[in-house]
Amino acid sequence: MLKALITDIDGTITGPDRRIHTGTIETIRSLVDDGVEVVLASGNTSCLMDALCKMIGTKGSFIAENGGVYRIGFTGTPRIIGEQTAVRIALEVLQAHFSRKGVELTLYSPTYRFADQAFARTVPADEVREVLRDHPVQVIDTGFAIHLQTPGINKGTTLPLLAEALGLKPEDFLAVGDAVNDTRMIQVAGIGIAVANAHPDTKAAADYVAENKYGDGFIESVKKYSSYFRAR
Repeated sequence: MLKALITDIDGTITGPDRRIHTGTIETIRSLVDDGVEVVLASGNTSCLMDALCKMIGTKGSFIAENGGVYRIGFTGTPRIIGEQTAVRIALEVLQAHFSRKGVELTLYSPTYRFADQAFARTVPADEVREVLRDHPVQVIDTGFAIHLQTPGINKGTTLPLLAEALGLKPEDFLAVGDAVNDTRMIQVAGIGIAVANAHPDTKAAADYVAENKYGDGFIESVKKYSSYFRAR
C-alpha cells in the first residue's frame, strides 16, 4: 500500500531537453486529485521548486538542493539542513583554481541557495573532487549540474524528515528518479523506480526499472503501481 509519491524532476519527468513531459503533469494531477501526496525532489532552488509545485499542481511540499532544504505545503517554513560556510569556502577555492586556467565557473542561482552551491558542467567533476579533496564538502554530479553540499546530506536522508512532517513513513512512498543523487531516495522509499535512462547505480538500487525513458518511464511506473495507491 502506498500513500505518497516523490519524484525527481530533470531526467525523470522531463525529456532529454529538460522540458517537462506534459503527460507527467496529467499523471501527477490525477494522483493529487485522488488524495495522493506528491512531492517534488530536485537539486534546484526553493523558489523554483515553489513555482513548479504551483504550475504542475501539487500541494507544495518539496525537497530542494539535493536534500539541503525541504518544505511542507505552500505555507510551510523551509527547513535548511546542513551548513553552507564550508561550501562557500570550497567554491572560492574552486573558482580560484579554474580562474588560473582561464575558466570561469557558471554558477546557478547562488544567491537563492541556502544549503549547497551549484554550477554548470563545463569543468570535469573528477577534477573538482581532486581540487576539493581536503575540504569537508561532497561533490555531486547530477548529470545536469555539479553541486557542492554538506557531506551526508541527500534526498534520501531528507525523505524521512519530510515524511514524518507529513504524518507518513518513508515506506509509504513510491520514489522515481534517474541520477546518482536519486539513489538513496529510491532505496529509502517503500518502492523505488528508475526510468530507463537512469544511471547504472540508480538502476541497481531500484525495485523496478521502467522500459521507457524520461517522462514516459515515469508514467509507465505510476501506472504499474497504481493499484498500490488505490489500496491505501
